[in-house]
Amino acid sequence: MSTLNTRIKDFYDASTPLWLNTWGEQMHHGYYGPDGKRKTEHKQAQIDMIEELLAWGQAPEQVRSFLDAGCGVGGSSRYLALRHPEATGLGVTLSPVQAQNGERYNQEAGVSDRLNIRAQDVYTLEEKHNNSFDLIWSMESAEHMKDKQALMDLFYRLLRPGGKLVMATWCHREEPPALTTNDQKVLDKICELYHLPPLVSVPTLGAAAAQAGFDNLATDDWSAAVEPFWGAVISSGLDPRNWPGLISAGMSTIKGAWAMKYMKEGFSTGAIRYGVLRGTK
Repeated sequence: MSTLNTRIKDFYDASTPLWLNTWGEQMHHGYYGPDGKRKTEHKQAQIDMIEELLAWGQAPEQVRSFLDAGCGVGGSSRYLALRHPEATGLGVTLSPVQAQNGERYNQEAGVSDRLNIRAQDVYTLEEKHNNSFDLIWSMESAEHMKDKQALMDLFYRLLRPGGKLVMATWCHREEPPALTTNDQKVLDKICELYHLPPLVSVPTLGAAAAQAGFDNLATDDWSAAVEPFWGAVISSGLDPRNWPGLISAGMSTIKGAWAMKYMKEGFSTGAIRYGVLRGTK
């Protein structure tokens, strides 16, 4: 396992129990309407994010098999499995702690017979999975994956002809103009504290998908729609009831909590963007 992957695994092994205790099984932003002004309970906003992305992504109505690439504890995986009761699903995460919790949640949701969550690097998925998925779902995980071209090539290989890729991921703003010194400082701190390779822009992500061969490509910037979520996450971090869990999670998680201020600044200045992408094989 690479040094980066080891850091990612260790970070999520340590921080996942705290997140589950505070937020539950959905480990991603909420959606607050296109302009971010919709007043919604934050956990509901996370469900709204899944629904909005499925609709925007033109996800297939009939799904026989799906991949949740970078699934966390499988919140989206179970949502998809329950939405498509005939489908089988695979979720992969670098974190054994996340995979173990995901399998427990699968049992509780009654989907363990057709949804498998396992600890595996998505880049190492075997050739037996080629041309096997109707839908690949990538919810706020591609930012952890260094080689975006290899990732898009992989997704294209894994999809059945006519299959759909639907992705949401953290990006930096489009250039030109060039990133400012302050932009780069904020991005560097986010990448350091959240164990990310350098972020790319939404157009760069789209270009990688086009080179991989995807058709009907579209990208968009949903930054305004998700920005309110960081205020809620920061508020939860400031809640004294969560401090014992934060301390017991260790220094990496504490540093991750500190990174929230850089995320909020990055959204405020526009250095951080929330990109979405869809494409068809």
